[in-house]
Amino acid sequence: MNLFFVRDTLMRAIERKKTLLALSVLFLFMTILGISLVSSPAVYEYQLSVTDKFMTEICFSDDSVFLIFLSRTAGFSLLLLLVLAGGIHPVALLLPLAVLLYRAFTFGGSLYVFFSFYGLSGGLVVFVLYLPVHLCVDVCLLLAASLSVGRAFGFCFCKNDFLGLLWDFLALFLLIALVCFVEMILLLVLFHPIGNIL
Repeated sequence: MNLFFVRDTLMRAIERKKTLLALSVLFLFMTILGISLVSSPAVYEYQLSVTDKFMTEICFSDDSVFLIFLSRTAGFSLLLLLVLAGGIHPVALLLPLAVLLYRAFTFGGSLYVFFSFYGLSGGLVVFVLYLPVHLCVDVCLLLAASLSVGRAFGFCFCKNDFLGLLWDFLALFLLIALVCFVEMILLLVLFHPIGNIL
């Protein structure tokens, strides 16, 4: 691996255009399904708890933004690890599929709840913070899923394949950490007092 391993990882993921297109269409379908099924009382309650958690624990939390950055980076990294772990065997591809479908479904429902329950303040949170961060992380997860599909049918449990998996994780982890860092800056500028850095 050279110093441009992030670029190499991205190029390998983007080369699988049909896989990325199929995953993106599936993601969009589940997002629309999440929006349309939110009228069910059980789904609405669940989506309301998801958005309320985002508002209270991220936007208007008393925690330091650095702790929020660490917890968000760790949480997204765990999802990334699950998606990339799907590349070790064709049956394991159910992992990235489950992660992406769940994120798309809750994304759609949360968008609806942000606007219907929180109104104008919800719209501000969506456009300034929730939508860009969620979509950037989802793009990283879609790229990871593309890599997993390409790897699953030829993965050998040997050192080189595991090293390739590690390099892919590190490359996408850096991108996710960058997204979370930008989120931290936005939280500090828009929602948290300056004393909430640490």
